[in-house]
Amino acid sequence: MSGQPNTRFADLFGLAGWSKGELARLVNRQAAAMGHPQLSTDTSRVRRWIDTGEIPRDPVPRVLAALFTERLGRVVTIEDLGLVRHGRAGKRQGDGNADHPDGVLWTPGRTAAVLTEFTGMDLMLNRRGLVGAGAALAAGATLSSSMRDWLHTDPALKADAPVFDDPLHADPAGFDRYEAAPVGEQEVEELEGSVAVFRAWDAARGGGLQRKAVVGQLNEVGGMLAYHHPPQLQRRLWGVAANLAVLAGWMSHDVGLEPTAQKYFVIAAHAAHEGGDRPRAGEALSRAARQMVHLGRPDEALDLMKLAHSGSGERLQPRTKAMFHTIEAWAQAAMGKGQAMRRTLGQAEDLFVADRRSETQPDWMQTFKDEDLYGMQALAYRTLAEFDPSAAAHAQYYAEKALALRVDGRERSKIFDHLSMASACFIADDPEQADRYARLALLAMGANSSRRTWDRLLQMYRLSAEYAGYPGIRQLREEIRTALPRQRGRSAEA
Repeated sequence: MSGQPNTRFADLFGLAGWSKGELARLVNRQAAAMGHPQLSTDTSRVRRWIDTGEIPRDPVPRVLAALFTERLGRVVTIEDLGLVRHGRAGKRQGDGNADHPDGVLWTPGRTAAVLTEFTGMDLMLNRRGLVGAGAALAAGATLSSSMRDWLHTDPALKADAPVFDDPLHADPAGFDRYEAAPVGEQEVEELEGSVAVFRAWDAARGGGLQRKAVVGQLNEVGGMLAYHHPPQLQRRLWGVAANLAVLAGWMSHDVGLEPTAQKYFVIAAHAAHEGGDRPRAGEALSRAARQMVHLGRPDEALDLMKLAHSGSGERLQPRTKAMFHTIEAWAQAAMGKGQAMRRTLGQAEDLFVADRRSETQPDWMQTFKDEDLYGMQALAYRTLAEFDPSAAAHAQYYAEKALALRVDGRERSKIFDHLSMASACFIADDPEQADRYARLALLAMGANSSRRTWDRLLQMYRLSAEYAGYPGIRQLREEIRTALPRQRGRSAEA
């Protein structure tokens, strides 16, 4: 008991709209359903959880997390409820550190437990058909400031990390959602192979169709990580966890679950850091930065990219640096900073060319190829063209180069390139070409589950308004309104 009010719990309790007596009855009922019929909670105990920071014994925190997750329709973990036994639970902080107010940090020993708990709650939302998008998105500056010191420290597998006599020691927290078991090299190889399969499916069909499978796989890996395997195997498991968490985050972003996506990116950075792979941790944060640009918060994206650069360490390869620069350039373009954007894209090109002579890329960089560089350049110039129409010609040039190389089945990227080209053509006063590329995008979008493609289509749709009097464009706009998902259709009509 901290003696201080648990403000996290109090805030979520207020959102849920329960009375204290109602929550007590729900806890008792849920605990019994989970195999704990002896548990008995009353109104006064709920009051102590809120007013004095009392932390109930297991399994009550897990019961509460499940109840709040179902009630609020988004993932709520015991960390979110301030019910972790280390540190002072009542303050808005991560693991008792007042410098980290949004709970994005936790002690190294907690990463597997946080991963397992969060994925378990996410899967529960999937099973019950809840939306899961109601949480607040943390600001990029908040994320970067809270993670900066942590990301610059040595990973958890450093020399002074805890040493266990039993190499297969398991933390009991790891048993929350998955019965942990030790694994061998063959199992890890199979897990690494599954990442490649999921990654290819996401690039081809979007994040909506396989997100649940990826989250389920990540949940299992979290259970495996509750065991402390031999160091080399443990590092590879952390690498699998980081890759799956990035993919879960990217798929969540792709279908509009933005707070969930952000949490997975943070989990991925933690997992990569625990495995000693700082460049992978930086790349995970760069995904969060891309998310911020997409959501119209480019200044916060630049905060995150500074941390991604500095936190990645000296092992960051030129191609990864080039990719980082393209994200920065897109953010700069979204702020109308044309000179800075061109300079940053120039740096990206130089690094990309230099990388052709470098060593083999890590698996998570295998998909950043020439066409991806061109695609990001097209997107940056297309974004800048909203401020400076002369940039539209450059966007067309790079989009055409990207499309000429899109032959590997990554249909979502091709859709984005078609939309960049169509938007640039509208800005460049070429509605006939815009119509052609827009229709190519629209034709492919029906077989893709990516909501981000619809977001970009809406941006292009608004640019087409100037040419609505043209018969072909009028028909195109009608077809877009018909094809748009219901909520986005209303946005198009507004």
